[in-house]
Amino acid sequence: MKFNRKNLYFPSRCGFFFFFFYRNKIFFFVPKQKIYFDSVTTSFPFRSGLPSLHRISQRSHNSSASVTATPKTPKIMQSPRKTTPFRSIFDAGALKSELENSGIKPSFMPYIWKQVIQNPSAQLDQIPSLPSAAYPLLNSKFKTLTSSVHSATDSSDHLTTKLLIKLQNGALVEAVIMRYDSSLGKHNGKSHHGGARSTLCVSSQVGCKMGCTFCATGSMGFKSNLTSGEIVEQLVHASRISPIRNVVFMGMGEPLNNYNALVEAIHVMTGLPFQLSPKRITVSTVGIIHAINKFHNDLPGLNLAVSLHAPVQEIRCQIMPAARAFPLVKLMDSLQQYQKNSQQKIFIEYIMLDGVNDEEEHAHQLGKLLDTFQVVINLIPFNPIGSLSKFKTTAEEKVSVFQKILRGTYGIRTTVRKEMGQDISGACGQLVVNLPNKRSSDPLTDIEDLQVR
Repeated sequence: MKFNRKNLYFPSRCGFFFFFFYRNKIFFFVPKQKIYFDSVTTSFPFRSGLPSLHRISQRSHNSSASVTATPKTPKIMQSPRKTTPFRSIFDAGALKSELENSGIKPSFMPYIWKQVIQNPSAQLDQIPSLPSAAYPLLNSKFKTLTSSVHSATDSSDHLTTKLLIKLQNGALVEAVIMRYDSSLGKHNGKSHHGGARSTLCVSSQVGCKMGCTFCATGSMGFKSNLTSGEIVEQLVHASRISPIRNVVFMGMGEPLNNYNALVEAIHVMTGLPFQLSPKRITVSTVGIIHAINKFHNDLPGLNLAVSLHAPVQEIRCQIMPAARAFPLVKLMDSLQQYQKNSQQKIFIEYIMLDGVNDEEEHAHQLGKLLDTFQVVINLIPFNPIGSLSKFKTTAEEKVSVFQKILRGTYGIRTTVRKEMGQDISGACGQLVVNLPNKRSSDPLTDIEDLQVR
């Protein structure tokens, strides 16, 4: 069959092939081949796309054939439906946005949270007195809790409880409840009145990217940030075990590396219905300078704790790789400005590593470094963490000498962190996910709240 310009209704080129319309037939050409079909349309151009055509005949370039094709309804390909994970009802930003978009006042948020806290088994559609539009919204996008307590392990003295919390994506984080009785303590050598209190140590990330060489959490590497709701849910879970008075962000992760979620979570904790006092919340950081610079403006009244751990930059870089990005001189300038703005004491955390940062020389270097600051230094006894650490524990006598130099020579209030929960590996700055039946054989030092006593 021969073709000329008069025979063609429509010529076109698409990639590597040609097709022509001629006498109710479609001729479809590929290199060195000719394939053609009967037309299955009665009009041109096509209005709904090219119909499904079946290949009927294939001959050499110099031959031709024709067979009528059977039209078929085209199939619409659909990608698998992606399931969107539910948001925690304690994700304040997401909840506020969804309520406002639905014309519902955000003032209902504290009421919703209170109902969830008071009625652990209640579903969102069972919360009374909400606008009717709120129920389908809450049920379709939020859950009362997106996390669950995988396990809760008590220490032998029942003063410490370690919670292993499973997130919606299957990841695990740890939170530690520590119970104290201040009526048993002394101040200036005298007994003082007080009562039982509980401090909750919460995580802000799954793993940590700071890589501190003395920290088991750092060995996990960074996995993900927690949402503000996942941070608040740790408080919800813990409050169902013990009334919580203090919260310290000293669990897994670097809080200031998850800054927005941290700020949002703390605003929820200090508002209704939790109403924690800002002065009873402490945020610990290795020294993220740009975040420290805005910390007071975003979170006024909170306590700031700095994981210093060394009095000079060289030692700090050896044990804390992240210190290379935050030089000690610039960090101290940032803390000076923070203290000027906040008029608050800064807590300095200092882990004692035998032969590394615990000599008398180091005590004098630390005293001179902090001489112009209003600080409380918290010396932290180190406990080996098996194969994850090359460090050894400083002897108690050496810790005592270090403390006396800071107190006596420089007049700096210095405390030694109390050890709690050693038998359940509820560790200060050394939290690493271990299932209850896979405990480390080495006890770890628990975190203590930073209340000045």
